[in-house]
Amino acid sequence: MKLEKILEGIKYTVIEGSIEGNVKDIKYDSRKVEENDMYVAITGFNADGHDYIPEAISLGAKVIVVAKVMKIYGDVTIIKVNDTREFLAQAALNYFSHPEKKLTLIGVTGTAGKTTTTHLIKNILDNASIKTGLIGSIGIKYLDKIVTTKNTTPESYEVIKYLKEMLNLGITHVIIEASSQAYKLNRLFGLTFQIGVLTNITSDHIGVNEHKDHQEYVRCKNKLFLNSKEVIVNNDSLYLKEVLEGVTAPISSYSIKSESHLKVKEFELLNDNDVFGSRFVTEGLVNLEFKMNLPGKFNIYNALGAIMVALKLGIEPDIIKLSLLNVKVRGRMELALVMPTYKVLIDYAHTEDGLKNLVATLSEYHPKRLIAVFGGGGNRPKERRISLGEVIGTYSDICIITMDNPRFEEISAINEDIKLGLNKVNAKYIEIDDREKAIRYACNYAKEGDLIVLIGKGHEDYQDIKGVKYSFKELEILNKIKMGN
Repeated sequence: MKLEKILEGIKYTVIEGSIEGNVKDIKYDSRKVEENDMYVAITGFNADGHDYIPEAISLGAKVIVVAKVMKIYGDVTIIKVNDTREFLAQAALNYFSHPEKKLTLIGVTGTAGKTTTTHLIKNILDNASIKTGLIGSIGIKYLDKIVTTKNTTPESYEVIKYLKEMLNLGITHVIIEASSQAYKLNRLFGLTFQIGVLTNITSDHIGVNEHKDHQEYVRCKNKLFLNSKEVIVNNDSLYLKEVLEGVTAPISSYSIKSESHLKVKEFELLNDNDVFGSRFVTEGLVNLEFKMNLPGKFNIYNALGAIMVALKLGIEPDIIKLSLLNVKVRGRMELALVMPTYKVLIDYAHTEDGLKNLVATLSEYHPKRLIAVFGGGGNRPKERRISLGEVIGTYSDICIITMDNPRFEEISAINEDIKLGLNKVNAKYIEIDDREKAIRYACNYAKEGDLIVLIGKGHEDYQDIKGVKYSFKELEILNKIKMGN
């Protein structure tokens, strides 16, 4: 594409060279640069893309986009902008000819529940024969493809590239997990959503490499709703006033506790043989009974958000009802193994609020014993790991501490932090560092009526140890146990 066309509508200064000529592609990873590419130097948490400009030039970049004036040697065009992440999004929209304008975009944000809600929406739309794509923490999904991603919301270039590919394949609706981090880093800059959904908001995700304080966190969530044509919110959530500040789009709400456009008037938890979920009855926008094979009250909230999106899109209530009946979300309250005497669930919860929701919900099903298998993430705040032990220890009958993603920390140091929390609530626990052995121990130890929950890995199929990701799949381990291996 002509460089001038890529730069349309963008504020920039040409420091050196000319904007005449063509650009083959746009890259922000210097290692992936090819001849005649544009290289955009973005700054991450661990590295500054400006440091890799010489490498990009050596690989053939002809246009370099920077956020600071630097002395650069080579026969290249240098363009300066105020924010290279914002530029990357704008340039990608131009480069891929604005696919977002021809798609119905649905954004879901919240401290917890984003992944489940987006998958519930997609399942409903699929059953309504609407060609739908999804971008989120479990990957980019469309038709029969699943592309793994490093972040809940990928970099803007990837988001827009896949929107273009989906559009070319006939997809009309795309659901995106709109994380606060994505808005902080301008990964969704320039996108307007037909519907923006708030699942809930608490004070999680505050700390190093996340958000500096609660105010910044809320401001980033707020950006989705400032860029949505219609807004749907959980009316029982905290901080609603702050997260909706300045929003002029029409707002609809759902609730279990308070008056809303869609409200649950009664619900019950179900636990019988292969069923582990809930039944609930709504009033307002639709008066109907729903059954769902996802456990807990907070999944009823997630379902309400999905129901409201479907109703706004004109989908028939009977299709919504059928879609919720047998929905399954990988690694989110996933009923992964049903044995004659016990059940095993897999869940990705790792924030304090998410963990509290998880274990409190499971205890409401009154298992004979709740057995929790979990570990703490490496290179994370000590306080978070203490809280991890305290929260899980409060609701669990037996805790089995094991490996999660230790990253560059020793598992013994991580476990010492967790034990501080466990000891606060006098929890019963043992340590088994090898996660597969810990899972097998829990299954061998289980008795009639017990419920085992494997916490923290969810959909992940690896363990991150000293910078290497080793294959690790909990579902495969449970399948071996089921087969007696």
